[in-house]
Amino acid sequence: PFSSSSRRKMNLKSERRGIHVDQSELLCKKGCGYYGNPAWQGFCSKCWREEYHKARQKQIQEDWELAERLQREEEEAYASSQSTQGAQSLTFSKFEEKKTNEKTRKVTTVKKFFTASSRAGAKKAEIQEAKAPSPSIHRQASIETDRVSKEFIEFIRTYQKPGQDIYKQCKLFLDTMSHKRDLSIEEQSECAQDFYQNVADRLQTRWKVPPEKVEKAMDEVEKYIMTRQYKYVFCPETTDDEKKDLAVQKRIRALHWVTPQMLCVPVSEEIPEVSDMVVKAITDIIEMDSKRVPRDKLACITKCSKHIFNAIKITKNEPASADDFLPTLIYIVLKGNPPRLQSNIQYITRFCNPSRLMTGEDGYYFTNLCCAVAFIEKLDAQSLNLSQEDFDRFMTGQTSPKKQESDSFSPDVCLGVKQMCKSLDLLSQLNERQERIVSEAKKLEKDLIDWTDGITKEVEDIVEKYPLEIKPKSQALAAIDSENVENDKLPPPLQPQVYAG
Repeated sequence: PFSSSSRRKMNLKSERRGIHVDQSELLCKKGCGYYGNPAWQGFCSKCWREEYHKARQKQIQEDWELAERLQREEEEAYASSQSTQGAQSLTFSKFEEKKTNEKTRKVTTVKKFFTASSRAGAKKAEIQEAKAPSPSIHRQASIETDRVSKEFIEFIRTYQKPGQDIYKQCKLFLDTMSHKRDLSIEEQSECAQDFYQNVADRLQTRWKVPPEKVEKAMDEVEKYIMTRQYKYVFCPETTDDEKKDLAVQKRIRALHWVTPQMLCVPVSEEIPEVSDMVVKAITDIIEMDSKRVPRDKLACITKCSKHIFNAIKITKNEPASADDFLPTLIYIVLKGNPPRLQSNIQYITRFCNPSRLMTGEDGYYFTNLCCAVAFIEKLDAQSLNLSQEDFDRFMTGQTSPKKQESDSFSPDVCLGVKQMCKSLDLLSQLNERQERIVSEAKKLEKDLIDWTDGITKEVEDIVEKYPLEIKPKSQALAAIDSENVENDKLPPPLQPQVYAG
């Protein structure tokens, strides 16, 4: 509570500014006597936390009541279907047994959403929120999330009552998954797959929705759910997806020298139309990383594959086969080096709608992409019909495969391609000359070192055989014109004489 001195100071400051302050407006709305913050709706921090926990507990209680009601409806639907099946003929016994097992699994799956772990997760989250008020209450969702939410609401309105049921199921699933962040990514994937199956069965059995509308509704459900869950389940820190991404990128960079001829790729990039198709295919496979929804990522793979089929068809002037498609896809992946390739593959595998992933052209192209990545990871000399020595030299960058000679090109090839090949041949020759020069320089350096060591050894041997004797220094001779006291036989020094002329 405010002391009299602090209130006096506040009144003094307010009077200086010309503002009249009512003491009741400064206090908490709950009447505890502490200062109320306008950002917290006039409550103090303690009272605001209490009000927040009350609202949170009320929301959790409502969610539990909704979950229990949904579970009861599921059990009643299951019991009614069991009673109806008992009157049918025994000729369908195997089929009915399979359906019974599926429904039992679904009921168990619904119960898994509300296990004790979810209660513990909710309690743990409440404790963390009690320590520090979370700003997530007032946070604004991203633009893309808002757009997807609006589109989803507009879509389910066309389904009327089934749409309301879908929306409730999705909201319940998102709220449940928010309390299951501590689960492994495999367990979260299992929950998502079971949720897809449960919603599809409810639309078919309970609401009698046609199959084509069910498929469209499931696409929208997947888009709404995974857009909201993307940042939590894509390349999570609990997995080694990022490590695999870096390993694949490093592997692809090391294989930059692989040519289409080594992979038997039936594509001629010298044809302008084919070159454009190759560029579009690479663009599509790289664009896959920018999408959030598994279905959109699959769509990028499908577009890339169709561009590959068109490139093969234009080159061979006939429809492409599966034997031609896979090597070309491997070449496109090597040339494009898509970012986070393994993370995108794992994300699609874990959270894509199984009905789309297991059937249709999307599933076929996705399977081929997985095969292409597996081939690149295990690529060796035998796969490219190379010797192990040449393969090792290419991988270490010591040399590169010879390019196609310019004389072997057809007459209709443009001059730019021929000039490029000549330049590449010249660079290859210069590279070989440089390697030879470096080798000779290293050899010369070794010879110089050996010669220096030999000369040093010879000098040491000679010095050892003929040691140097140093004699004492002799006395210096006296000058001729100096006074020689020791030797009297020398003539006296000459005296200069002056002649008068």
